[in-house]
Amino acid sequence: MSKAKANGIDICYDVHGDAGDPPMLLIMGLGAQLTMWREEFVGELVGRGFRVVRFDNRDVGLSTWFDDAGVPDLAGAVARGEIPPAVYTLEDMADDAAGLLDALGIERAHIVGASMGGMIAQTFAIRHPERTISLCSIMSTTGDPAVGQADPSLVGELFMSAPPRDPEEAEEAALRAVALIGSPGYPAEETAVRAYARAAFLRANHPEGTARQTLAVIHQRDRTKDLRKLSCPTLVIHGEADPLVNPSGGRATAEAVPGAELWMQPGVGHDLPPALYAETAERIAANARRVRA
Repeated sequence: MSKAKANGIDICYDVHGDAGDPPMLLIMGLGAQLTMWREEFVGELVGRGFRVVRFDNRDVGLSTWFDDAGVPDLAGAVARGEIPPAVYTLEDMADDAAGLLDALGIERAHIVGASMGGMIAQTFAIRHPERTISLCSIMSTTGDPAVGQADPSLVGELFMSAPPRDPEEAEEAALRAVALIGSPGYPAEETAVRAYARAAFLRANHPEGTARQTLAVIHQRDRTKDLRKLSCPTLVIHGEADPLVNPSGGRATAEAVPGAELWMQPGVGHDLPPALYAETAERIAANARRVRA
């Protein structure tokens, strides 16, 4: 893995595939490191002729942390009915992605984002349309508060509980999260969940950054009007059983972007089931090929 100066900060990234293949930028979600884009899935995209770039968003993984800004008391703020100000915005995070492309000498790329990463990908396409070859928004939403809202029962369990203090607690927390938001039609394999959670904790455990990213999501604006102006081929993917980002968010995204294709996945929650890696990669590749068509 390497680091690049982008938008005034350090961004950790890696690259897979041949230098001559069309670039595809993968943007991950809230509190998730670039490794959440599993290598098996990346391999599926590389095998379909793409040069795939993964990176850690700001405040997570091995990219720049914003600890000097302090840690927001989200639990206390919710109890008081308040929303703390955001330290940075999704627009800042989209510009981080553009800065990374600059650092890598990439003029234009296929942009793929999951969850918060989908919000960032949409924002990237809006702010940098000339650099967006195609767009894929996965298990995400438009920013319209009328759609895509989480099941309220999940908020306290996922966002207000104490962060893990060691790899063992990280494993247990990951298993609880999978039970709450995973795919009922594609049960996760416990050994794989434990292994990833342990590796992620040891690579870069940083719950303070997740709290600040959460504020960026809370303060996001409604992108619906701007999404209607996009002209790039767009694919929207959403699990029909997603309790964290309600499927209405995916439907609203597809309705907003002219000509967008929508793939609603039966039995899928808020994750990327390995059993669907090949089909997901093929649909993303097919959307990218719509440019040439």
